[in-house]
Amino acid sequence: MKVLSQGKHRYYSLEGDSVARALEALTVLAAGTHKKFVPGTPPYLRYARTCYDHMAGELAVLLRERFEKLRWLSGGKQGEDGYDLTDEGTAAFRALGIDINTVRSLRRRFAYACVDWSERQPHIGGALGDAILKVAMKQKWLLQDLDSRALRLTDLGRRQMQLRFGIQTPGPS
Repeated sequence: MKVLSQGKHRYYSLEGDSVARALEALTVLAAGTHKKFVPGTPPYLRYARTCYDHMAGELAVLLRERFEKLRWLSGGKQGEDGYDLTDEGTAAFRALGIDINTVRSLRRRFAYACVDWSERQPHIGGALGDAILKVAMKQKWLLQDLDSRALRLTDLGRRQMQLRFGIQTPGPS
């Protein structure tokens, strides 16, 4: 089991497939069923929104997962919630227009796994998360609703998510 601490909260998750298989077998023996978590968050707010000064929701979780698969991020595992960038990640974020040296010099955490309340999976918080959101807003990939935290993915943003990150974005626009 691993534990991710975020403020006063602790999030526990299973570590490894063997533990998951054992628990699933016990559930079958006990004749229980495991219902998948289904958030009650409205779809427009669940898909993309702000979380303080960074992006949250399904899209933000997809981006974090993709950055990990592309090996742009390191860390964030074994109970650690901090991320750093690999050389590939540094180059990729610079290509997006993010000045990594400036982001690192800010008086705040560089990047961390911020657990998303609607998805129950982490997205990227901290100075890097803020920089990613600012680029997406500046490039008009995302537009923020005037009266809420909801973000709307534009057609341009949908194309850029596919082109730059390889993410298919079927979510609401």
